[in-house]
Amino acid sequence: MTVISRFLGYAFERSTQLVQGLQRSKLNISDDSLVVIAQYAGIKGQIPHLYVLLIINAVVASFTFWNLAPDWITIGGGTLLVGACAWRLFAWTLFATPASTISVESARAILHRTTVAVVPISVGFTGYALLLDQYAGTLEHASIAVCIAITVIGCIFCLIHLPKAAMLVQATALLPFAAYHIYHGSPVFIAMAINVVIVTSLMVRVLLKAFAAFTNLILSQARLANQQRETGRLAEDNERLAMTDVLTGLPNRRMFFATLERWIAECSESGGLFAVGVLDLDRFKPVNDVYGHAVGDCLLAAVGARLASVAGEEALVARLGGDEFGLLIRGDGATVALQAQQICDCLSRTFEIDELQLSLGCSIGLALFPDAGRSAMELFDRSDYSLYKVKSSRRGGYALFSSAYEDHRKSQLALEAAVQAMNLNAELQIEFQPIVNLDTMEVLDVEALCRWKSPAIGAVEPEQFITTAERLGLMNPITMHLFHLALLSCLALPKSIGLSFNLSAHDITSGDTVRQLVQHIRETGFDPKRITFEITETSLMRDLDAAIAGIGELRAQGAAIALDDFGMGYSSLSYLNRLPLDKVKVDRSFVADMDEVSGSKIISAVLALCHTMELDCIIEGVETESQLRQLREMGCQVAQGYLFCPPVPLRNLSTWLADHNQNFQLSPARNIPGQMRHSAVQGEANDLDEPFAVAR
Repeated sequence: MTVISRFLGYAFERSTQLVQGLQRSKLNISDDSLVVIAQYAGIKGQIPHLYVLLIINAVVASFTFWNLAPDWITIGGGTLLVGACAWRLFAWTLFATPASTISVESARAILHRTTVAVVPISVGFTGYALLLDQYAGTLEHASIAVCIAITVIGCIFCLIHLPKAAMLVQATALLPFAAYHIYHGSPVFIAMAINVVIVTSLMVRVLLKAFAAFTNLILSQARLANQQRETGRLAEDNERLAMTDVLTGLPNRRMFFATLERWIAECSESGGLFAVGVLDLDRFKPVNDVYGHAVGDCLLAAVGARLASVAGEEALVARLGGDEFGLLIRGDGATVALQAQQICDCLSRTFEIDELQLSLGCSIGLALFPDAGRSAMELFDRSDYSLYKVKSSRRGGYALFSSAYEDHRKSQLALEAAVQAMNLNAELQIEFQPIVNLDTMEVLDVEALCRWKSPAIGAVEPEQFITTAERLGLMNPITMHLFHLALLSCLALPKSIGLSFNLSAHDITSGDTVRQLVQHIRETGFDPKRITFEITETSLMRDLDAAIAGIGELRAQGAAIALDDFGMGYSSLSYLNRLPLDKVKVDRSFVADMDEVSGSKIISAVLALCHTMELDCIIEGVETESQLRQLREMGCQVAQGYLFCPPVPLRNLSTWLADHNQNFQLSPARNIPGQMRHSAVQGEANDLDEPFAVAR
């Protein structure tokens, strides 16, 4: 007993020194929080197995020495060890904090306590084994040696995530074990002790390498997780940037359609209602042209801020491009209409940009889900069509897509298909309407007018045909075909008669088209001084600078320029002042109102204005002799209309010109317009419908 006490005292002293040395070594609990948590997680899973192993070994040892050692050792000592291990097993199994929720400080404290607890447990089990060994025979001696070896090896494996504790187990258990057998001097047991020490030492070395790999793995995983988080954050930033309009900070077109798809899916399941809207700013282009793109960008940013402020949580506003914005608004038709009106009112208020007071407005087209469609493209197309309708009729308001719109839209689609399938040579025809000098009744020019009767949809309204062709990008080939045909036809007319030809907005603003017009004039040999190109205010508003450039190139060839439909736009006077014009054609609506005082005053004012600016003034739409008489009294010199001659094909025009010249020569002062119309263009010409201008 004295020898064992000395051995145990020595072992405890050496173990204490070892604990202190390990506290100062790199095998102390890691400072890295992730490694600490990982160690705790590993220990939490292995410690219960360790205590089960210790309980089994204690029971086996007690049973082996049941009749050999005193009861206070076998029963008392065994019960004490089994009870202590069972209590620790119970605590670790039922009360240990999960690794996912434990704090780093708590995990570190538990690891320290576990390491310290290894010493008394190891010393207790070793002492118990050596006490029993005092009553052992040869077989029992071997049993004790095997029991200690198995216990140490098992503990080392179970403490793989806590190397310091594993080394303490080896030190506190095997040092007394080896010293004990060396003291007794049995060669067999000395060899056995040395063998166990060597094997466990190698195991500890392997354990240390495994723990180093474990630590590196945890740190590598942490670095990888950080990189993944950073990559995820960057991906989120990139996705947010990819979904955001840089100028306004609003969602962009991509985000708009992604959200629209999501809303469709959600509302299809829940039965919810929402509207898709397309918003277009009114009067933005003039501001951008006059004050420059910098002011225009600031204005768009201010518009975006206002839209975001008025949209609320139940709506999404996105910039689709240019001065066009997209809207998604939750609610029924009444709610959507109220929100749309609030947006219109919001944008109608003055904007202050760099001390400039700028006024805009907006037009909004809306389509309700699911009435107007159940797919993103259907809803967007129909809201865009509603925008087109509201801009055509009443800018500054909003319109909801309706069944009437759907019928009109189908007609529009049919028109687009017909335009795309148009056979220029077979379907397009040119007719001519004379422009007459009211003083001499001499024919000055003939205006080339186009008729199109589609085999699929029949005769087409003028504005529909030209607008559709421009939208589809087909205006150039149509204009070139008609202009070439008009030039060839007019070569057969007297050289004193000029050609008046209408250009669309696309034509006059397209440098390529203008150059092609000049090329056709040169190829046909037609005198450019006999040509007058008619342009409308709409074509000028599209791109004023480009229009001015096109006008300059045509006038440089000798052609004249006429501003058509004068008086229909709000800014016609400004164009008279800025543009190099030769003629003005007054819209037919003013002639129709000549019986009213206001109508006759307007015509008189326009005639005086043109006289002052040295511009030829042509009055369109003269249909009665009463109108002709009033125009002459006002001093009007040039006019055209059905009173003189409706638009007719070239062969009928030749007949009309012959009759007109004959009547003019016989009685120049006679009131003959009605006679000329009925005698010269009877039959086929009398059945003609109202024509529309070529490429107007």
